[in-house]
Amino acid sequence: MRKDRMILRTPLPDRLCHWAMVVCFFLVALSGLSWLFPSLNWLNGVFGTPQMARVLHPFFGIVVFAALVYLFIRFVKYNLFEKEDRIWLENVKSVTAGDHSKPLRIGKYNAGQKFMFWGIMGLICVLLISGLVIWRAYFAHLFPIPVLRVALLLHAVAGVGLMLLIIGHIYLAFWVKGSIRGMVTGYVSHAWARAHHDRWHDQISGKGADKTKPGSAR
Repeated sequence: MRKDRMILRTPLPDRLCHWAMVVCFFLVALSGLSWLFPSLNWLNGVFGTPQMARVLHPFFGIVVFAALVYLFIRFVKYNLFEKEDRIWLENVKSVTAGDHSKPLRIGKYNAGQKFMFWGIMGLICVLLISGLVIWRAYFAHLFPIPVLRVALLLHAVAGVGLMLLIIGHIYLAFWVKGSIRGMVTGYVSHAWARAHHDRWHDQISGKGADKTKPGSAR
């Protein structure tokens, strides 16, 4: 479909940051799993050697955090909860069944996406703080052993929790047809927007005749 007949949902800088973060998170997650589960020890080879994994894991983790901070700044205004989100929550069963016949007054992101957004942002903050505490090369020696043990536990739990949220995010992206294309190209069709984010589509449509031109729908 021609881009001038579609809606720009995600600008290029946001998409580049998202996909760079995905690559870094993939490397960090695999190396983290290799230490959490002994049977997956072979996964620390994603950085070349186990020694390199120990060195690069925290640095790549900081890159993931920085990317999420950028995305937070870009998208937080769309992820604030509104009274209309109750409609989506009250009809979540029909939504998961693929029934979009009832107007749900969904903004740029639905209530489920907002919960996931805040969950991811909360967990990455826990991972950053706990990761800094247990970072042997720089900070671990500043803390007593009991603090390090708590930080290790929090880091592991938050890491697994974040992985589960990301897996859910990926599953839903494939489940809702058109979502992956929207994050790759940045554009979605009017039909997709009306079906999945009707209130957002109405807001975009009310901006004037040039609403579908590149850069107009942010």
